[in-house]
Amino acid sequence: MKISISLLQLAVVGVWSQGPAAQIPISPNTILTPTEPLNLDSIPLLGFGTWNLDRSNATEAVSAAIQAGYRHIDCAAAYKNQDLVGKGIADGLAKTGLKREDLWITSKLWNDHHGPKNVEPAIDTALADLNLTHLDLYHMHWPVATSSFTGANKIEYLATWAAMSELVHKGKTRHIGVSNFSPHQLQTVLNATTHPPAVHQMELHPYLPQRDWLAWHAEHGIHVTAYSPFAGTNPTYAPGEPPQLLHNKVLESIGARRDCTPAQVALAWGLRRGTSVLPKSSHAARIAENFGAVRCELTDEDVGRVDDLAEYHHRFNNPGKAWGVDLYEGLEDSRGKHRDHE
Repeated sequence: MKISISLLQLAVVGVWSQGPAAQIPISPNTILTPTEPLNLDSIPLLGFGTWNLDRSNATEAVSAAIQAGYRHIDCAAAYKNQDLVGKGIADGLAKTGLKREDLWITSKLWNDHHGPKNVEPAIDTALADLNLTHLDLYHMHWPVATSSFTGANKIEYLATWAAMSELVHKGKTRHIGVSNFSPHQLQTVLNATTHPPAVHQMELHPYLPQRDWLAWHAEHGIHVTAYSPFAGTNPTYAPGEPPQLLHNKVLESIGARRDCTPAQVALAWGLRRGTSVLPKSSHAARIAENFGAVRCELTDEDVGRVDDLAEYHHRFNNPGKAWGVDLYEGLEDSRGKHRDHE
């Protein structure tokens, strides 16, 4: 069976004015054509990531992404470029004739603003930098709080989560979510709140598919967004095993047969799983190429071949040792290698 993912767009019926008493449930698996009416709470499955974009390229890259068709922009305080991203959003909207309501904008709370008194100032800064009146989604970037006095890190998220819930009541974000949580941590949040996370953003790619963990989210009604969909190609990560995903012979072979690039195959695989995926590039041609994943058709056999790359079980992003905290409890074995959630 083939699957073809059409253009993923987002628009809003009406204008957002005041925050609701609780999050409106999102419909992440809606795949829309340009002629279909768009939904206030349909998160576009193909997003544009802004990590590592800098002053030389961030504004132009974000504008190019919007012009290429992306309607989901993912940013964060930790990326230290939200003012530039905001300018790119404004430029992209001006050049396409779209409105703010046609975009889904996500940002994230950094570790140095955990705690009830720090959360609202953090989102206010993000909104000012992005030149927006509200976000569509605000994540807790990590379940880790960094002391502004000592720089020490500790696991802390319940009090911060409670403060984030208030942001929805105040209309500063329509949804809240988490990122990089372990099974135990996420279950603890669910047990302690009446305002569960709408989305969990985590590292996901063919070398780290986390199938059981992904299925758990589906059972609990939590959408999943995949960052680093190309695995370890980002220069922040050290090179080594496994081989670079975009040069993997399996993806190259599938791409040659389906008239897709290896990058498009990786993204189409992620979209096929029902996750949002967040590719990033600073080059207009690559940005457009990645968006072409919505037209990349994979067969069940293709998907199975990509699934087999899970044998690597490799996570690229784990700052726990450097931060002095344990992350991904229950998802890593004693050697630090990923294992499926049990």
